[in-house]
Parts: sequence; C-alpha cells; structure tokens
Amino acid sequence: MNSEDRVYDTFNEVLVKLFNDIMHIEEKAIITEEFKDISNNDMHIIEAIGITEPKNMSQVAKALSVTVGTLTIAINNLVKKGYVDRERSEKDRRVVYISLSDKGRKAYEHHAKFHREMIHATINGLSTEEANVLVKALENLVGFFRDWNH
Repeated sequence: MNSEDRVYDTFNEVLVKLFNDIMHIEEKAIITEEFKDISNNDMHIIEAIGITEPKNMSQVAKALSVTVGTLTIAINNLVKKGYVDRERSEKDRRVVYISLSDKGRKAYEHHAKFHREMIHATINGLSTEEANVLVKALENLVGFFRDWNH
C-alpha cells in the first residue's frame, strides 16, 4: 500500500468514525442533568435562534433546512419547557418572532462552551498553516455535502 492509499484509508476511517460518534458524543456532553428535558435536536434549534435579536420562524426554519411547520412543532415544545419565547409582530400579526428565554440562553451558552472546547481540541498544537489547511479541507467537505444534497 502506497502512502496516498494510507492517507485515504486513514482519512476515511477518521471521517466515518467522526460522523458516527459526533451526535452521540455531543448529546452526552450537552444534555446534562440541567438540560435533560431537551434533545440534541432541540439544542440545535436553540443554537439557530441564537442570542442576538429575535428571529422570525422562516429565518430559523431556513437555517435548519426544515419547513416552518416542522419547526413550529419543536418550538411549541420549547416554549412549554421554558426555553423559547414567542411573540407576534406588531406590524404584521401573521409574523411570529422567537427568541430565547433566560433558560434558553443558559442552554445556548452551555452548547457554545462545548463547541469552543471542541474547536480548541481540534486545532490545539496546529500551526497557523496547518489550521488553514484543515479549514480548507472542511470547507471542501461542506461544499461536497451542499452539492450532493441538491
């Protein structure tokens, strides 16, 4: 086996393991005793809502690549559990804005902390050049998934 084949096999093994483990590992790290009433999917909705200004349902649905109807079901649950606040627009009552409650912000920050730790562990010990190569490789992977999905 030549070195190119070894690199391919190693990279394939790492990516497959990463994809198989990431949701499970993230769920274990994020869904703690404090946040046991929500799922990993809920946490990603919380992340998409963010901590800046309120967003309308269409913005969040688009960011998550789901329909507004699908998002509405999840938002209803997150409102009931106290993570999300919902408010109708004063200008157009058909428009619903969602934002994180204090509890939702706390969950968001917990999730963001996990992501910061994950990124730090990923780039720890890499030179700037190596980190740039890794970013380029991951951008290529994102492009592959985006193109493959359409």
